[in-house]
Amino acid sequence: MKNTLALIFDRYTLALISTVILATLLPCRGRAAEIFEVVTNVAIALLFFLHGAKLSREAVIAGLTNWRLHLLVLACTFVLFPLLGYLAQPLATGLVGAQLALGILFLCTLPSTVQSSIAFTSIARGNVPAAVCAASASSLLGIFITPLLVGVLIHTNASAAGPAPLAAIQGIVLQLFVPFVAGQILRPWIGAFIDRHKKVIGLVDRGSILLVVYTAFSAAVVAGLWQQVSLQTLAILLGLCCVLLAVALFVTSQLGKRLGFSREDRITILFCGSKKSLAAGVPMANVLFAGATVGAIVLPLMLFHQVQLMVCAVLAQRYARQAAVVSPGSSS
Repeated sequence: MKNTLALIFDRYTLALISTVILATLLPCRGRAAEIFEVVTNVAIALLFFLHGAKLSREAVIAGLTNWRLHLLVLACTFVLFPLLGYLAQPLATGLVGAQLALGILFLCTLPSTVQSSIAFTSIARGNVPAAVCAASASSLLGIFITPLLVGVLIHTNASAAGPAPLAAIQGIVLQLFVPFVAGQILRPWIGAFIDRHKKVIGLVDRGSILLVVYTAFSAAVVAGLWQQVSLQTLAILLGLCCVLLAVALFVTSQLGKRLGFSREDRITILFCGSKKSLAAGVPMANVLFAGATVGAIVLPLMLFHQVQLMVCAVLAQRYARQAAVVSPGSSS
């Protein structure tokens, strides 16, 4: 029970909430906002450089043989979710407004998480090597697929201010993919250092995201975000995120069963195919959307992020208890 609570109410969640409160009370403006924007762009590049440097090629290669599982996870991430988000747009727009509805659609285009997907799969006694491969492939492919989906599903809407799809992909490649590749290239020389200092690297990693969140919400607050979003709207938005996650969890669990995957693989499909990455989503939103709109765009993602952690923490503990009474060779 204590482990579950630690996963749900971790320090990072409190840090994210504190960052939003800070941006609400003391948003950066004027010249300070311009400086923060430059620093944020550098932080995003550093974030993806570290992602590239941390990714073990050996772990990815070890999981590549399970191609059916990886295709299913990618289909859930980049086909099922965008379809759900697109179909939900009329309802979401009527309930929470056009901008937050677009934020829901944006979160549906994002890749899966890496660290938490692997962690929950491990706790639940799933196929960890496959989870490493599936989550990493999702994160890497998302650099290209997400801006394409945004271009098709979101930027066809005139209310979504931001660069054109081609310019968006170029921005993503330069700011995210190039640093990622640089990290991978340099891994043979810096990988051991990265592995030895995981805690420090983790602080830099998460600190970069907090900086992006502060900059994004500062611009949104200055533009009047909280005059447009009431507590009632927040509650409805939270409810929509819960419904979206529930549908994704149900579909991924049923697909794993009906397609005949083993118990370990079904756990991997569930956790990797139903989650969305805050670490990738916030930097991508910063590149893909105009500054004042980023805060509203990432608000649904931040709520979804916390809901998925809470629900998946409970599910992972339940699967772990079940594994204790399931014979090692069973696939039930």
